[in-house]
Amino acid sequence: MDEPEDDMVLALSTSTLDALKEFYADRDARLKQFEDLKNIAEENASSNIPLTMDAFAEDWNESQFWYSDETAKTLAEEVLRGADRKKSIAVMSAPSVFVQLKNLLAESGKDADEKPTLYLLEFDRRFEVFPEFVFYDFNDPLSLPPRMKGTVDNIICDPPFLSEDCHTKAAMTVRWLSKSWGVADDKRSTDPRLIICTGERMETLINKLYRPQGIQTTTFEPVHSKGLSNEFLCYANFECDNWKWKEQGGSGL
Repeated sequence: MDEPEDDMVLALSTSTLDALKEFYADRDARLKQFEDLKNIAEENASSNIPLTMDAFAEDWNESQFWYSDETAKTLAEEVLRGADRKKSIAVMSAPSVFVQLKNLLAESGKDADEKPTLYLLEFDRRFEVFPEFVFYDFNDPLSLPPRMKGTVDNIICDPPFLSEDCHTKAAMTVRWLSKSWGVADDKRSTDPRLIICTGERMETLINKLYRPQGIQTTTFEPVHSKGLSNEFLCYANFECDNWKWKEQGGSGL
């Protein structure tokens, strides 16, 4: 009776050992990837070499679809416009826009104390390589550092999923962050700025959720680097050289 039990113990131990080896191999690979990404971010920061999204592969299972460089830069320019050292900008679930923001600020030649405060609210922890990273899970929309509440001037948000639940919770976060929720007057062209990018089918909900901010559907159509089957739109509470409000269907009322 002893021999079969010994064989079972040996088999279990071998299986456990293999599982441990796989676990540590995966952990080491993740650590190496993180260090590589950190080195890229630090090198770009110190040498002013433009950042790209090349080091961050899209994960379609996490609904990650990066914008084209041109779209990301356009959105970054508009969320940055008018923002000085006294302003703060939050980028929610749109890391490709954040990367272009970093590039634009680096190109400006301004010292760190002259630049606006940036936050990258993101679920993907690969972006922890950036000091502006704040972990964000839309399922827990208010689980953020208390110091951020009511402090953000300009916000751009691209909720990861085309669902009412995801968008409603993202709107809760936007409202919690916003320094001036409900301000919708003639000063919208410069302050505060709110941009939401998402699918066309969410248009009615977006205009309802962000009505207090004066948001409307714009003529700008974001482009993704690898294409996207869903029609994608940009919604904003201001007009600019890059877009105007659509005459029909913009208010959602």
